Amino acid sequence: MFEFADLFEWLSAQGLNAWCKELKRLCNLRLQDEHHGTMQQWRQAWLDLPHVSDGQVDGTNAAVEIKGSLPPDQIPALRHGLMAFHPWRKGPFRFFGQTIDSEWRSDWKWDRIKDAIDLNNKRVLDVGCGNGYYGWRMLAAGADRVLGCEPFLLYCAQFAAAKKYAPLAPHHVVPLADHELPFGRIWDVVFSMGVLYHRTSPIDHLQKLRSVLKPQGQLILETLIIEDPTQSVLVPENRYAKMRNVWFIPSIEMLELWLRRTGFYDITLLNVSNTNLDEQRPTEWMKFESLIHFLDEKDLSKTIEGYPAPVRALVLARCSI
Repeated sequence: MFEFADLFEWLSAQGLNAWCKELKRLCNLRLQDEHHGTMQQWRQAWLDLPHVSDGQVDGTNAAVEIKGSLPPDQIPALRHGLMAFHPWRKGPFRFFGQTIDSEWRSDWKWDRIKDAIDLNNKRVLDVGCGNGYYGWRMLAAGADRVLGCEPFLLYCAQFAAAKKYAPLAPHHVVPLADHELPFGRIWDVVFSMGVLYHRTSPIDHLQKLRSVLKPQGQLILETLIIEDPTQSVLVPENRYAKMRNVWFIPSIEMLELWLRRTGFYDITLLNVSNTNLDEQRPTEWMKFESLIHFLDEKDLSKTIEGYPAPVRALVLARCSI
């Protein structure tokens, strides 16, 4: 289900032998059945997914498409197996014509990014990558290799469901958090989308991202912001939109200051957008609470706690030497 041999070989070829040994240890530890109560069920669901001899993954379009010669009588088993990985929060995906309508229309976010950066022949690191949706889009945009880091094991299992049909694709997701990223500045582009506000130290997060970028490498950063023309930051008293793990929500001006202080320059604001109920919502494939449940039912411009409703910014920055 989780196969990293070619990744380890590639990392060793980049001179990261010491970190590669640590990565092997962490993967072996965290992907054991004992480390997560549902891991054994996910493994069985993965094994039960239909086999095809000509599988491939195509990230060209809005729905990442898993293609191949799957007999129609296998569709029920396919849907049953994929539903074992519920909830699907990032997507959409289309497995052999069967659409996974994920909670997030992640393609909308990708559309805000795709024309701003050239990924052709680039090595890309995607921090907090979720189930690898964006990594497939990055490969389709010309990336040479994509490594995603994601500590939430369900998302690693969802990625494995797609990777089953393209085992040789130069795209991997490993069960790591940002503070465990490899030493060595080997990445041309680093993505951090939806991570910064979950960190108790946003400065440490940005410093870590810079430490793995090549000189002059590029960062794509997406985060919650507050709309304030000054250098300010919102620290929620307890929860923000029912999330306990939201710590710092900066204004654009504060975010740019953080980036400058941590060694980034040529900072470009790509997009600011309100998250709306069409972009994040419950579906058949994500039946839990979603954005509509996190907002004040009488005033959708506020969260249920009374804070400003989610606004997200996308920023492109370049790493100094």
